[in-house]
Amino acid sequence: MPVGTSGPRDMVRSIQDARAQLKAGHVVCIFAEGAISRTGNLLPFKRGLEKIVDGLDVPVVPVHLDRLWGSIFSFEGGKFFWKWPKRVPYPVTVSFGEAMAAKLAGHGPAPHMAHDVRQAIAELGSEAVSHRKSRRDLLHLRFVKTARKNWSRMAVVDSTGKELSYGKALIGAVMVAQWVKARRAGREPSPLSPQGEMVGVLLPSSVAGCLANLGITMAGLVPVNLNFTAGAAAMRSAVEQCGITTILTSRVFLAKAKLEVIEGMVFVEDVLKEQSKVRAFLIARFAPKFMLRAGKTPDSLATVIFSSGSTGNPKGVMLSHYNILSNIEAVSQVFWLGEQDRIVGVLPFFHSFGFTVTIWLPLVTGCAAVYHPNPTDAKAIGELVAKHKGTFLLSTPTFCSGYARKCTREQFATLRFVLVGAEKLRESIAKQFEEAFGVELLEGYGCTEMSPVIAVNVPNFEAGRDTQVGNKFGTVGHPLPGVAARIVDPETMEAKGANQEGLLMVKGANRMLGYVGGEAHSDDWYRTGDIAVLDDEGFLRITDRLSRFSKIAGEMVPHLKIEDAIHKSCGEAACAVVGIPDEKKGERLVVLYTGSLTGAEVWKRLAETDLPKLWVPKRENIYAVDCLPTLGTGKLDLRGVRARAEELARAFDSQSV
Repeated sequence: MPVGTSGPRDMVRSIQDARAQLKAGHVVCIFAEGAISRTGNLLPFKRGLEKIVDGLDVPVVPVHLDRLWGSIFSFEGGKFFWKWPKRVPYPVTVSFGEAMAAKLAGHGPAPHMAHDVRQAIAELGSEAVSHRKSRRDLLHLRFVKTARKNWSRMAVVDSTGKELSYGKALIGAVMVAQWVKARRAGREPSPLSPQGEMVGVLLPSSVAGCLANLGITMAGLVPVNLNFTAGAAAMRSAVEQCGITTILTSRVFLAKAKLEVIEGMVFVEDVLKEQSKVRAFLIARFAPKFMLRAGKTPDSLATVIFSSGSTGNPKGVMLSHYNILSNIEAVSQVFWLGEQDRIVGVLPFFHSFGFTVTIWLPLVTGCAAVYHPNPTDAKAIGELVAKHKGTFLLSTPTFCSGYARKCTREQFATLRFVLVGAEKLRESIAKQFEEAFGVELLEGYGCTEMSPVIAVNVPNFEAGRDTQVGNKFGTVGHPLPGVAARIVDPETMEAKGANQEGLLMVKGANRMLGYVGGEAHSDDWYRTGDIAVLDDEGFLRITDRLSRFSKIAGEMVPHLKIEDAIHKSCGEAACAVVGIPDEKKGERLVVLYTGSLTGAEVWKRLAETDLPKLWVPKRENIYAVDCLPTLGTGKLDLRGVRARAEELARAFDSQSV
């Protein structure tokens, strides 16, 4: 049935025709998006779906078509038709969901039906990704394929001046792999036991750190990047949990970071000197790929990344090769990355975004990676982006605020995308960055347990009348292709509708294997611990953290909403709200903030907002600090904030007595 496009009357006639066919007992197939995606993601569903079935007792069967993006009929690469098929025949997975008649029958107008059907199709899509899996889906095999195809093109470079082509990077990785294999086989004395599967990596974001991860993976072992900013106790805990007996590091790095040499450390400078470059070249260039498989499958463990520990003790998250590859494919689909792109890696490799997006994503897709170990070093980062023509920068809003103050527009002229996460993007920082560089900050969201990207804002598509919305400020964007999000009641776990707040659950092929020392997960859904809303266009908005509530006078008080009110009423002040024990009320709210305002002024402005009076902290519980505690990843250290708040509160209480 043709769908009228010349005016409202034609559209009504099309809907009436569809209803007539349903009443006659026919199956009507509706393309509910109404247009082919230009953003690479699932579009909002048109409300025509609701009008067609309104009042009809008919089943609605959700159908998902996977892998159409990338076919010659998709808009991949910014054009239709005029591209060669990647494979012949081209594989497509068609998934059918359960009929939704029980939900729709007799409801009359269903204001959230389009949302519910879209949700069902997104969940089918998250399950369909696993059907793409093949035995070739190993990180190191994908890297080998890309390196051989792009042998002379730049692959990795860092701020020390070290630069490697894809060919040289593959040779270097093979040299590290040969060293690991030799010692694992016991041919030479080594602390690495024959049974050992995990090797520690204590290196910054650099070419050496990248090669260490590549080489250990190619040897069939598991790299574990150790968080050198978390302190000796946290590092020791990670080493013990993973049974690590060998740590690959660098003498130069240990000296700069002022870290001690401990038993089991081996230096990458020595490793590369010991290996034959000629043998490594022959393996890198000519060895059949089946010889490089290293006995791994797509579901084999690829790495262990320890969670940030911002709200509790860090846990070792086990990620498989396919967890990471499925996340890479989804990110590449919405950002249209190609060989011309250069990803600027300033986040540490022990951070899940740093590991997935700045090591493996560029080396699997054929981009180049540009590394610098210190994300706060705005001057060096500006120079690095300008020198190597960086196109994709991954950072945090706080770091980007520093870049806006210290970098020039000319230095960031080549940037296509700047993706920020780890903290809420404030409007003042977004405006500051866009005014400085003419580049829009795109807020994303993820967690280590999801390898890590869950949702991102992407650029809007505009071409004449053809407009598709890819980002919405105040949200973290749409869930990635192949990732499903569901909002549920935190207590009953019943699903919520569009625009209703609840606990965020997510699932997809990027869902972790489990935690080190814990049982493998039995449920497909991962409980994020974040409170969120999915709006009727499919955008995800994080409203709070489940653990970031205080119970005062029997009411749950959300910390994030108080922080938002402070940002709006006090301008540039960075702040954090925590709850600490209180002898009388059980818990009290404490605010730590930076800026020139006095605590009394902050309290006054906060009291003038629309916040309930119960949510406004007392004047004496608002403290000015020089800076807020942060982790090495740039994320707010909530444990550190709470400890500082308790210290200031105790000092105030003792003075009052």
